[in-house]
Amino acid sequence: MYTHAKNIKMQGKPLSETGKALIMVHGRGATAASIFSLAAELDVADFTLYAPQATQNSWYPYSFMAPSEHNQPALNSALELLSETVENIKSQGIGSEHIYLLGFSQGACLTAEFATRNAQRFGGLCILTGGLIGQQIDLSNYQGNFVGTPVLITTGNPDPHVPVSRVEETVAILTEKGAHVTKKIYVGRQHTISSEEIALAKKILKGEL
Repeated sequence: MYTHAKNIKMQGKPLSETGKALIMVHGRGATAASIFSLAAELDVADFTLYAPQATQNSWYPYSFMAPSEHNQPALNSALELLSETVENIKSQGIGSEHIYLLGFSQGACLTAEFATRNAQRFGGLCILTGGLIGQQIDLSNYQGNFVGTPVLITTGNPDPHVPVSRVEETVAILTEKGAHVTKKIYVGRQHTISSEEIALAKKILKGEL
């Protein structure tokens, strides 16, 4: 088992110029650089971009639907790295309503789990093929209220890693905690990010969804 080194990549204009941050969370086997490559399609020139890098290129070793204790201590370490990233941004005078998070696959699951454990008014969340973590969802982990945060959550049907049932459970919890959720299930879509998901993510980042 492993924990994560504090390794957070940055890209774009300084936060003092943009006043907005987008935290991009890569998937299993990927890198901060690879998730940054998505930025070219998202019209984020007016954001400061952050991408934490997972040790061994994986946020936790097993499926997100394995018992949570099987993914420790990597999972808690990953959640802590996201927390440190958000707190660093806030310490520079940026309110949570100007902080956006986007993740794909394993990174989407981590994004969903972190945000729901620390629910507040974020700028927006893009959970691209992901859901809350654990063999069963433990509601006692989740604190706060999203206060209308716009959320995009997606998966394929079927998807080899993220079942529709877990996305449905996640949507119910996000909604109960005050998020404004847009759910998209794509029949027959491969485990990837589609052009429609990119278009919807752009709307989240522009405050149009």
